[in-house]
Amino acid sequence: MENNNNVKFKNYENLDKTLAESEELIEKLLKENEMEETSIHLKETFNSLFLEYNVLDNNSGTIIFEDEENIEIDLADLNIIHELILHKKNKANLYLHPFHIVSPSPWPFSAAMSIFPVTIGAVMYMHSYSNGLLLLLAGFINVILIAYSWWNDIVREATFESAHTKKVQDGLKMGFILFLVSEVMFFFAFFWAFFYFALSPSVHIGCIWPPYAITPIDPYMTPLLNTFILLTSAITITYTHRRLRLGHSLATYVGFIETLFLAFFFVAKQFTEYLGAPFAISDGVYGSTFYMITGLHGSHVIAGGIFILVNLLRFIEGHFARNHHLGFLFGLWYWHFVDVIWIFVYIFVYVWGSWAVY
Repeated sequence: MENNNNVKFKNYENLDKTLAESEELIEKLLKENEMEETSIHLKETFNSLFLEYNVLDNNSGTIIFEDEENIEIDLADLNIIHELILHKKNKANLYLHPFHIVSPSPWPFSAAMSIFPVTIGAVMYMHSYSNGLLLLLAGFINVILIAYSWWNDIVREATFESAHTKKVQDGLKMGFILFLVSEVMFFFAFFWAFFYFALSPSVHIGCIWPPYAITPIDPYMTPLLNTFILLTSAITITYTHRRLRLGHSLATYVGFIETLFLAFFFVAKQFTEYLGAPFAISDGVYGSTFYMITGLHGSHVIAGGIFILVNLLRFIEGHFARNHHLGFLFGLWYWHFVDVIWIFVYIFVYVWGSWAVY
């Protein structure tokens, strides 16, 4: 960081005139650098400076951006560009606060109205009512379309509108952490059911675990292989994140592909395990708890794989920068959550749950 006391920030007087003069300057800067991520780096730096210096007065100097090339921009020009970004966010408000004022959106209400027929359709289908499956599928497809539209708005706000300041990102991180905590509680409920029956098996199942006449799956065959696959995928996704932070595009792309392949391999192996299982979900408490826990985890692996696939597509489109890739960070957290849950599933459901047999 170099200081240049002869350069002063422009104030907010005659803002419209300043904005008009700066349009050409912004286009010129971005065109000369010919790097899509440069604009993201610039906008992130502007947001950080704006939060640090409030209204950007009584400060001066030169900012040097560390990128593939060192980009040196006069701080006076930096303020002009930043003013334009703020003005485009909300012409009536210069955003002298770090929060994102979300525009009115139809998606929360639409999602609620779509989830309702999913619930009703599922109940109707399970009780063999006519058209229950049709209602379930119609509602589910609508939920998928609304989720796509909603997340598309969030991506636009973060990537193209620079609405996700440091403060907003902190809030999003906290929200995602709470989501993962709710997922932990979801699995906790089914593990509770598993241990309730396994630690004190009733006379109805022979007072033993696994129950009488149940042959559990060998934990040292497919389940052990799946454990190796998921642990390896945890390494590849962490490697991908590291390469992204270092700006290695090709290595990042390869890491995404490797992780997706391992996710697909895991799901395929678990599907074949289900096909050859010696018991069904209807075989008492053992079958119901086993398929509920492993099936729930498998659905999370599929969701995590879709999460990573979307991140790969966004990476190809240039949405991620080395210092701004919150969507990928959430995908990384989610995948590690899936890995940790599987360790508990393997140790307790597969190994401990079949200890008397194997």
